[in-house]
Amino acid sequence: MTGRRFARSDVRRAHGFSLVELLVSVVIGLLALVFATRLITGAEQNKANALGGSDSMQNGMLAMFSISGDAQQAGYGLNDASLIGCNTRFSDTGGYELAPATRGAATIRPLAPAVIESGGAGPDRITLYAGSSMSGTGTLRVTSNYIGGTRLDVDRIPYGFSLGDVVVVAPDNVGNGDCALAQISADPSRLDAPPSQQYVMVAGGTGFRYNSGALGTNFTAGMARIFNLGPAKTLAFHTWSVDNGFLQLRSTDMAGSGGAAQTVADNIVSIKAQYGFDTRTGGAFTPQDGMQVGRWSAAMVDADGSGGAGNAGDYEHIAALRIAVVARSAARERPGADGVCHATSAKPVVFASAVPEGVTASPITVDVDAGSTNWRCYRYRVFETIVPLRNAGWRP
Repeated sequence: MTGRRFARSDVRRAHGFSLVELLVSVVIGLLALVFATRLITGAEQNKANALGGSDSMQNGMLAMFSISGDAQQAGYGLNDASLIGCNTRFSDTGGYELAPATRGAATIRPLAPAVIESGGAGPDRITLYAGSSMSGTGTLRVTSNYIGGTRLDVDRIPYGFSLGDVVVVAPDNVGNGDCALAQISADPSRLDAPPSQQYVMVAGGTGFRYNSGALGTNFTAGMARIFNLGPAKTLAFHTWSVDNGFLQLRSTDMAGSGGAAQTVADNIVSIKAQYGFDTRTGGAFTPQDGMQVGRWSAAMVDADGSGGAGNAGDYEHIAALRIAVVARSAARERPGADGVCHATSAKPVVFASAVPEGVTASPITVDVDAGSTNWRCYRYRVFETIVPLRNAGWRP
């Protein structure tokens, strides 16, 4: 009997786990699976957030480096009082256009170190101009009335001016008319005219992208000068903008980007800029002794005290630019349990700090939604800098 009972016990053990034991094992396995899944999901989400933050950091730094680098060179060769803020006639077969600005009720195309097209809470367009002439501000004086055509008589042998150089013809006083930009179409060193009959040609033709056959405005003998901005291939007229999250550049010195903007960086949702005006007027304004910022504004103001905003004198009073770049993480974060994203709770604010000390800040809340309701699902980084326009003080 004892032997038979032992055998039956062995048989029962051979049958395996009971139903209760099996259910307990399944529950424990499911709990372990859920825990492992949440652990992996959390790790992947943290990884995505970290990578997104890294992407926004890299893209934002690239954008800021590019724009601020242009701002540091802005105004080179354009710092003569006859050029700054001058409404300029401009033609380019490459498709580039000078930035518009307002002067009273008129729309002008000023030649200035910087022109900001304010987008309000949206992205701005920032245009920065610089020449590359080794002579910086080499000039020739116009000696005969110009009423059209391709020839400009000048007062001396045009040393320092070369075939293909970009020149700007400007009246001695900005208020006396418009400026005109063109290219030298004949080598000045090979002119067969005597020294008393020197001239510069600005005819059209292949290789002269800025020439249209005429300057489009008149100039009076003895009251206009020709400024050399350097070779056409190095003329740095740049316009920065943002479109659908991409930082874009239109440029005169980058092939194929004159008319159609080229992408420089992605996940850039906005760029903002403000002029830093030197608000000293009259005899107190001494730019040759150094410029100082007294007011920040995204729009032109009456900085020279002339009674009107946006005139040439106001452009002369621009001492610095304040620039901001807002970059976005590449990955969209998931909504919370309430179905709402909590990655970002408030829209970024730029230019909130009062710098230099004593100068009132003009903060701007940046609209990063671009018509979308999911802007809270992304993280944003704000990059700011102030760039003194060093060429503003280096003027004749």
